[in-house]
Amino acid sequence: MGTITTTDGTEIFYKDWGSGQPIVFSHGWPLSSDDWDAQMMFFLRHGYRVIAHDRRGHGRSTQTGDGHDMDHYADDLAALTAHLDLRDAVHVGHSTGGGEVVRYLARHGQSRAAKAVLISAVPPLMVQTEANPGGLPKKVFDDIQAQVAGHRSEFYRDLPATAFYGFNRPGVEPVEAIIQNWWRQGMMGGAKAHYDGVVAFSQTDFTEDLKKITVPVLVMHGDDDQVVPYADSAPLSARLVRNGTLKTYPGFPHGMPTTQAETINADLLTFLRS
Repeated sequence: MGTITTTDGTEIFYKDWGSGQPIVFSHGWPLSSDDWDAQMMFFLRHGYRVIAHDRRGHGRSTQTGDGHDMDHYADDLAALTAHLDLRDAVHVGHSTGGGEVVRYLARHGQSRAAKAVLISAVPPLMVQTEANPGGLPKKVFDDIQAQVAGHRSEFYRDLPATAFYGFNRPGVEPVEAIIQNWWRQGMMGGAKAHYDGVVAFSQTDFTEDLKKITVPVLVMHGDDDQVVPYADSAPLSARLVRNGTLKTYPGFPHGMPTTQAETINADLLTFLRS
């Protein structure tokens, strides 16, 4: 574990375990690298080098007041890969982290990358516009910002207890430890970073970024995702990249890397070995 300091003075915390082909994990909003525990332990056991960082303003990284946009997120990721001199890396992004991976590959090139995986990811564009009529109304994201600004702790308890993991679905038993771990990670980060991050993940259009990606991309998404609706995300992203594969999971929720880790890890391993 360590930190790097970016050109604007932000300290980025990261974990770097093992040896072998590197897998770099980019986490979702408003969490931290800890959200990848199930994946990092699994792939470490299978002989990979596993790396994950806390996005600026999240987890143990600097709670800076600015730079909470996809360009800065991508630049921070590029700084980390350069610092560690990673080659032949597989980049895996969940939710907002999927947007970070897409912007990184488009903005900084793919010479260090072998493959990419987008899990429950926000691209191509979440918010509803004239060009994206299937997106979610901007009011949805305005309401999230209002909750972050005024009732963050309560909101961070309610979201994982309901839509994030599908614990609001009939017959699904909530797991209190998972809910509390989500809350813990969220409250480690900064309110300003999380507030601005809502705009970053919802209003960034990744269409042109996706078109630039030539490495193989696996797009994994549950069709019962209540956070990033399936129809306006995964199928579109898989078509926009040049070498994309779509894998759809019936009934799986947004947080499926945690609640369905066994299935997700096995499919990731198959993709890495292919």
